[in-house]
Amino acid sequence: MRVTALVDDALPLPAAPSRTPPPGTGTAVAAIRTALPPHRYTQDDLTEAIGDLCLSPGADRALLRRLHASAGVRTRHLALPIERYTDLGDFGRSNDAWLAAGLELGEEALTGALREAGLGPADVDLLVCTSITGIAAPSLDARLAGRLGLRPDVKRLPVFGLGCVAGAAGLARLHDYLRGHPSDTAVLLSVELCSLTLQRHDASRANLVAGALFGDGAAALVARGSGTVGPAGAGPTVVATRSRLYPDTEQLLGWDIGPTGFRAVIDAGVPGIVRDHLGRHLRAFLADHGLTTDDIGSWVCHPGGPRVLSAVADTLGLPGDALDTARHSLAAVGNMSSASVLHILQKTWERHRPEPGTWGLLLAMGPGFCSEAVLLRW
Repeated sequence: MRVTALVDDALPLPAAPSRTPPPGTGTAVAAIRTALPPHRYTQDDLTEAIGDLCLSPGADRALLRRLHASAGVRTRHLALPIERYTDLGDFGRSNDAWLAAGLELGEEALTGALREAGLGPADVDLLVCTSITGIAAPSLDARLAGRLGLRPDVKRLPVFGLGCVAGAAGLARLHDYLRGHPSDTAVLLSVELCSLTLQRHDASRANLVAGALFGDGAAALVARGSGTVGPAGAGPTVVATRSRLYPDTEQLLGWDIGPTGFRAVIDAGVPGIVRDHLGRHLRAFLADHGLTTDDIGSWVCHPGGPRVLSAVADTLGLPGDALDTARHSLAAVGNMSSASVLHILQKTWERHRPEPGTWGLLLAMGPGFCSEAVLLRW
């Protein structure tokens, strides 16, 4: 289904007073760590293998090859060796694989981020854990608590359903929590094993697009409230956040859930919605804090795909190189759903750290259809 209009665009956006806090009062990002599975493949290696999984013997592979060639992806990491995907069979087996690999990668990312921040498991007051590629009860965070030595009174919040936007939304909700608990430490853990949702014997365009774009990985971010003291050279500070849910767009992006698990819904109209409407909402958000897009020196954008990145750049009038880190992440590891924007923030911090005082904007979109923006100050 293609959605061509949004009902909220007929209404003016409500004006909001500036709520930008004074310097030093925001949420400090203390560390980020990404964990990738050891099974790394080039896009060319995966094209025919995914064709074997999704297409009937002798089927025309022209569309599959075009999608893989135009996805902007060079290499990806998979939760399992590619030859094991033929044996997964039903949703139960795929979900079991998600749980086993997810716990390993989640532990690696979380322990690495805490170590990088100079903290231990007992320092964590809140753990938000997000994944849209598998389900478990007890959830991943509960299973990791004992393995890592988290306190018995640690607050936990497992999140399902936000999809690709959850990296940005998770950081925003950490900020909300830490504003009320400024002496606490909060952690966001994203575990996304997208390859395990690939539907075998499904030649739909959405499934083939998913098979061309998505990769696997986990990422953890450690955030500290304004009442804690961070190390010298720490990462950016979260200044403000803005959520936006677009009415009548529920069918653009998400899952159709059935006996074989999670079947991708990816509407071709997504880039058009981004191009037509995202810029207005982000400019209003920045204006509430006395800023324009020209004031933003660091863009951290979830790489939904080449067309989505182009739509973001177009609607915001960004310079040609503004989203290069996102494009490099897409090329190196594919779209890792909610983990990608955290991976891009980590790479921005490590390789292209902005000068102190630089404004940044972290941005992602996901099912709903929705967007989440996080205003940063380096």
